[in-house]
Amino acid sequence: MSHDQLQEGYFGEFGGSFVPPELQEVLSYLNEQFKKYKDEPEFNKELHYYLREYVGRENPLTYAQRISEAWGGAKVYLKREDLNHTGAHKINNVVGQILLAKRMGAKRVIAETGAGQHGVATATACAMFNMDCEIYMGAEDIRRQSLNVFRMELLGAKVIPVSKGQGRLKDAVDEALNDLVQNYKNTFYLLGSAVGPHPFPSMVKHFQSIISEESKRQILEKEGRLPDAVIACVGGGSNAIGAFAHYIDEPSVRLIGVEPDQAPTLTEGVPGIIHGFKCLVLLDEEGNPKPTYSIAAGLDYPGIGPEHSHLKVSGRAEYTTVSNEEVLAAFQELSRVEGIIPALESAHAVAFAKKLAPTLTNDQVIIINLSGRGDKDVEQVFDMLK
Repeated sequence: MSHDQLQEGYFGEFGGSFVPPELQEVLSYLNEQFKKYKDEPEFNKELHYYLREYVGRENPLTYAQRISEAWGGAKVYLKREDLNHTGAHKINNVVGQILLAKRMGAKRVIAETGAGQHGVATATACAMFNMDCEIYMGAEDIRRQSLNVFRMELLGAKVIPVSKGQGRLKDAVDEALNDLVQNYKNTFYLLGSAVGPHPFPSMVKHFQSIISEESKRQILEKEGRLPDAVIACVGGGSNAIGAFAHYIDEPSVRLIGVEPDQAPTLTEGVPGIIHGFKCLVLLDEEGNPKPTYSIAAGLDYPGIGPEHSHLKVSGRAEYTTVSNEEVLAAFQELSRVEGIIPALESAHAVAFAKKLAPTLTNDQVIIINLSGRGDKDVEQVFDMLK
């Protein structure tokens, strides 16, 4: 995609910034600061210091030999975002944005969270950089992810329950954006997914692209070639856009995003505006965002990042769905066969890979982005299986 096609903040027809004028001012300033710092050597030196010393990067690209043998067909590699500090890919973006917030002189950080992983990562970084932290979380998600709520509070964050709407991720984003409009002078909104008005999708992609930057180098070292496919789960789309980023210009690599069949935004969505940006969105008869549901709280969102919308419409990436039954089976199989308990979100990617691998040959290679570890989900899965 050439730069002239990509007007600032747009990926094809998707993206943009549809917000009130006072919020637009805040976002334009944020964009200016992001552009100023993202290529600055001093900023990147500090970013790489924290990614190495605090997050624990680079993380391995693990050859999953036993699962490859069990499934037959392609060789399966796992990009191990589950090994990051706080247990998921979310911390990559959080460290980048918190360093930006620090340079912008923010004293207070707000965030939204669904499964709680982004909330935990934000609370972690705020503790380290001594910033006030408030996190909006849907009341329903608080109930489903009580352990993560306790973690956030333990780290010094204040968790604010949002009970309007469905009490889920979409509603938490609504509240966080309202807060930003009221408190933009001293507040930095640390958005966790590749969604929202410009510059958030580009910013999140920039900080998450470390995933594919590493995996591309690692697979070339291990296999001497690029993978045939990269598979990632998609909710708002941050782990997937990070896992795809450095392969988008490599047409030989299939990019496959996997959604819950009860929140099939990319499979069934239509162009619409949600949370200040244009994307594919699930709408009801009245044209309002449809209620979604997923057993993985982190995938429970009726919209999707604008770049994913563009990748889908342009045909560069494929998006598919899996059922809850397939996800639970994949969650258990990876645990039993490889000794790795994946997050329920990541188990969506594993579930599709299980169907894809046997259709490929033994000299083909797939990478599954293991976006997080499953500690947070064990209790929920225990109850579901019981």
